[in-house]
Amino acid sequence: MSRDLSELLGIMERLRGTGGCPWDREQTFASIAPYTIEEAYEVADAIERRDLPHLKEELGDLLFQVVFHAQMAREAGEFDFADVVRVICDKLVRRHPHVFAGSGALSGAELGAAWEDAKARERAASAPNGGGALGGVPQALPALMRAHKLSKRAARVGFDFEHASQTADKVAEELAEVREAAQAHADADGTDALPRAPSREIVEEIGDLLFAAANLARKLDVDAEAALRAANLKFERRFRGMEALAQQRGLDFAALDLAAQERLWLEVKRGE
Repeated sequence: MSRDLSELLGIMERLRGTGGCPWDREQTFASIAPYTIEEAYEVADAIERRDLPHLKEELGDLLFQVVFHAQMAREAGEFDFADVVRVICDKLVRRHPHVFAGSGALSGAELGAAWEDAKARERAASAPNGGGALGGVPQALPALMRAHKLSKRAARVGFDFEHASQTADKVAEELAEVREAAQAHADADGTDALPRAPSREIVEEIGDLLFAAANLARKLDVDAEAALRAANLKFERRFRGMEALAQQRGLDFAALDLAAQERLWLEVKRGE
């Protein structure tokens, strides 16, 4: 049986209507938002794993989230799914004048600049003072992604290092400040170990270090969020490899000292 978007909208309306699903009926924008974020990450996960059959399913789950929010907005008399479609269509046409307005072909760099300029004009139109250079960067973004966007916005108005090497120096500077803060609190604790709860200063310095690292990634045209996800996967793969080697040799991995564990790590790394 052929299924289309109108059927999905009808299913959503029924789920939220009288005699529908009690769980769906009691949801709000706030309660559904975490599921929307989760579904977006599952889409990204399917893409990273190059699992196209799974991607098809996850895109459906993400589309359902859009339909869910649109249905709740319709019930509140704010907007409906057709309004969502109209707004995105208008935005895409407006931000692609080189395609829809016959303004001529643009290079990749020119396209990027034109896109950012269009977004800046839209932000200025939607806020009394435009929200400043950093206006409109969502608070709910993953921290690394938000750091990238904040530093990129700042760079557009000239607040940026000229060279990536200067940004790397800033990372080294922030790392030194983390070391200093950690040592100061270790000395204050009277032991070689840090206090069980990190101090506000240590937390702040770690935050500065992570922001500087995200800024360096931007200067090198690296997606910091994607790079960290890849590093997580690499660490997980190598760690599981260490555990597997230890098991094959009849060793209790957790009982090994750090030097022995490090030898297993290097062995796994060399084998990749």
